[in-house]
Amino acid sequence: MSSVKPRIQRSHSISGVSIASSAISTHTQDDLEETTPLMTHQEIRAPGGFRRSFILHRYSIDHQDVSNPDIESLRNRLPRFKTNKQQFDEYLFQLYGHFAGQDLSESDNEEEQELEPTPPSSQHNKSSTTKAILLLLKSFIGTGVLFLPKAFSNGGYVFSLVSLIICSLISYYCFILLLDTKSKLNVNGYGDLGLTLYGSILQKSILLSIVLSQLGFAAAYNVFTATNLHSLSTSLITNPPDFITIPFCILLQTFLFIPLSFTRNITKLSSTALIADLFIFIGLIYLYYYPIKIIATKGPDWQTMTPFNTKDWSLFIGTAIFTYEGIGLLIPIQESMKSPHHFKKSLILVLVIITLVFITIGLLGYSAFGSNVDTVLLQNFPQDNPCTSLVQLLYSLAILLSTPLQLFPAIKILENWIFSKDASGKYNHSIKWAKNYFRSTIVILTSLISYLGANDLNKFVALVGSFACIPLIYVYPPLLHYKATQLDNTFTWKTLLADFSLLTFGIITMIYTSLQTIILWGE
Repeated sequence: MSSVKPRIQRSHSISGVSIASSAISTHTQDDLEETTPLMTHQEIRAPGGFRRSFILHRYSIDHQDVSNPDIESLRNRLPRFKTNKQQFDEYLFQLYGHFAGQDLSESDNEEEQELEPTPPSSQHNKSSTTKAILLLLKSFIGTGVLFLPKAFSNGGYVFSLVSLIICSLISYYCFILLLDTKSKLNVNGYGDLGLTLYGSILQKSILLSIVLSQLGFAAAYNVFTATNLHSLSTSLITNPPDFITIPFCILLQTFLFIPLSFTRNITKLSSTALIADLFIFIGLIYLYYYPIKIIATKGPDWQTMTPFNTKDWSLFIGTAIFTYEGIGLLIPIQESMKSPHHFKKSLILVLVIITLVFITIGLLGYSAFGSNVDTVLLQNFPQDNPCTSLVQLLYSLAILLSTPLQLFPAIKILENWIFSKDASGKYNHSIKWAKNYFRSTIVILTSLISYLGANDLNKFVALVGSFACIPLIYVYPPLLHYKATQLDNTFTWKTLLADFSLLTFGIITMIYTSLQTIILWGE
């Protein structure tokens, strides 16, 4: 009498075990219970899950030796099915979890098993050249463009136009120096390059500049958002309460950013990042539309426009460099590409596009409003116009949604300095809350900086660009490249002259423009 096989439970019938059993039908029940699932029941029950199960079944038959199955090997060779949301999560982790090439992944992320970061060698998970170009454009074109019309007023339209083109060319050359240095040493982190070539002093200097720039971006955008929210309250409310002021709006943002700064898994911020990008794109269209409408109706304000502003021209330099806020994402974007050898050409295309965007936004805003242009261009638009109110709201929401990502690299770098590498809050709540208190302190400090810079956002943005951003673009790359060429015997007098010329230019520009901004602020 033949024995009857025990019936497989319902929970097993929709698990990965059933997938394995259908692929290798000659196995016993004991074998099946020890088999590693190919798909979990959650994956199968997801939309399209049964179709993927069928494909995996066929793939296992075509590629697996049924006499000696190795399910774990099969899992590694199976094509990964990812939604657009999952792909964006991976890109977000690659960009901000490895900001400036530094490993900023969380050690106390309680849900890190859900992330499954993409292995660098996995080519099918890497981004195409087109996606890399879009990521670069997203990195460079942000809310900083709103400050450019005032920057053109500070520098004068001829000086600003020429300077932006020169800044773009020099920036490209410095970006390439940084990437070439990374390639020579096979070291990805910006700070790690400094450690390898010059020791811990330069490493900490580079990381400190990254921290200052990211905190500066976040603080400036806090002021921008507070200004917009204050304008919205005055335009939408007939008699707004007296307590709704710019400092009050900064305080509101502080209460919002403190709990968001506790986020360990940055992919949870992916949805907010996507929405923020959409809002910025919509706002950018309106930034073109309204100045063009004013110029078409009234013509450029030639009476108050000047080709060169002898007094405030140094403020333009800092603001222009502030706008190039994407340097921290160059290395991770290159690392995420399927064809990294296409990165240089992609970078050229992106810099051409963003330079055209910066010049046109700056010139249009300055031409439409002349010397009366505000630090935030939207403040010149009619405040009782529903479209203006909508764009102000969208930009404010975009900043509120993206500021946690701006703060993340700074917080992680400072955390790595303060807490030991073994101090993980994953299983120790005391350490976790110590880090939370530290993160809260960083957010409060950023808000205090915002409060101090709120009285003159124009000069505050210029100071951030001059003091924090210029070293990252114009000082460290030639310094690192010079030492790298000595180590691999590619040193020539031509490279020496180019590197030291850039280094001298960067240091002098940083010191002069920073001091001039402070002096003008004092006046």
